[in-house]
Amino acid sequence: MTEDDDLIDWLRLAATPGLGADRQRSLLAAFGLPRHIFAAGRSALTGVVGSAAADALLAQPRQDWIERARAWAAEDGSHILTLADEAYPRALLDIADPPVMLYVKGDPALLQRPMLAIVGARTATPQGDSNAEAFAQHLATQGFAIVSGLAAGIDTAAHRGALIAGTAGAGTVAVVGTGIDRIYPARNATLAREIAACGAIVSEFPLGTPPLQHNFPRRNRIIAGLAQGVLVVEAALNSGSLITARLAAEGGREVFAIPGSIHSPLSRGCHRLIRDGAKLVETAEDVVEELRGRLGARLPTRAAKHGTTLQASLAIDGHDDDAARVMEAIGHNPVDLDTLAQRCGLTVDALYAILLPLELDGRIASLPGSRIQRVGR
Repeated sequence: MTEDDDLIDWLRLAATPGLGADRQRSLLAAFGLPRHIFAAGRSALTGVVGSAAADALLAQPRQDWIERARAWAAEDGSHILTLADEAYPRALLDIADPPVMLYVKGDPALLQRPMLAIVGARTATPQGDSNAEAFAQHLATQGFAIVSGLAAGIDTAAHRGALIAGTAGAGTVAVVGTGIDRIYPARNATLAREIAACGAIVSEFPLGTPPLQHNFPRRNRIIAGLAQGVLVVEAALNSGSLITARLAAEGGREVFAIPGSIHSPLSRGCHRLIRDGAKLVETAEDVVEELRGRLGARLPTRAAKHGTTLQASLAIDGHDDDAARVMEAIGHNPVDLDTLAQRCGLTVDALYAILLPLELDGRIASLPGSRIQRVGR
C-alpha cells in the first residue's frame, strides 16, 4: 500500500458516521491499522463495536469528505497525523483519550518540544493580558513552546508573547475547537496566520467543523495533554480554563496560577486553584524552576540576555517622580479618578496631565466608570 492509500483508510475510519473516538481506538486495538479493520468481516467488527457501527464501517465511504481532507493535506504546511505516525506528539499518548487523528497547519516538529500551556479568561483585564504576554515571552525564551487555544483574551496575549520572543523563543501552538480551516474568533485570523507561519495550529475536528460549544472541553484536553504544565492567568469560577487545569492535574501535569485582587471575579478561579494545590507564581522564573527539575536535559537553557525576570520587564520608570508616585497610588486594583486624586494629593486636572502620558505609554488603561487600571507591575 502507498502512504496515500494508508491515509485514505484513516480518513475513512474517521469519517464513519456514529463512530466516535472511543470506538475508533477500540477497533485499532483489536485489529491494528485501519486497513485491517476494513478487511475484517462483519461478524468480527460486530464483536467489537456492535452491528450498527459494523454496518456503517462497511458501507460506502464518504468520498467527498475524504477527498476534501486529502486536498487540504496536499497544501503547503498542512499535515494529517495519525496515532501510527512517528510525528504524532508523544505527550498525547499519555492521556486517557488521545485523538486518533490530528490536523496540523505549520511545523509538526514543534509538537515534540517541551510545552507550557497558558490559559485564562476571554474577557481579561489589561493587567491579565499584560501578564500573559510577558510570561509567555519569557517562558518561550527558556525553551518552552507556548500552547493555548486561540481564544480572545489571555489565549491571544499568550500566543502574541511567544511570537514576540521570535527566533529566541521556542514557538507557539494553537489548539482550536473548530475545523482547522475555520478561525474562531474571526478577529484572530491574522494571529492564526502568524502562528501557522512560525508555529503550529492543531485540531482533531474534521474540516469545516463550526465552533460548537461541546468542542471546546475536548480542545482543552489536548492543550492539557501537550503541556508539561498549565499556567492559569485569570479565570472566573465557571471558566473553561479550570477544566484545562483539572485535566492537567489528572494527567500528572503541574498546575500554576497567578493570584489577583480579592475584589476581582477574574481572580476567584485562580484563588480556588491555589487553595486546591496549584502552585502560586509571581514570576515566570517560578514556573521555569519548577519544570526544569522535571524535564532535565530536555529543556534547553537560553542565553543570559534572555533570562530577565518578569519584574524587570514590567518595572516602572523611577526617573519620573510624579509618574512613579501616581503609579504607586494606583496599586494593583482598578481605582476611580477621584479616589486616585485624593491619594496623590492632586487636583483631577493635574492628575490628568500625568495620566495621559502613562496611558499613551501603555503603562495604564482606562476602564468603564472613570476608573484606571495599572498595566504591568
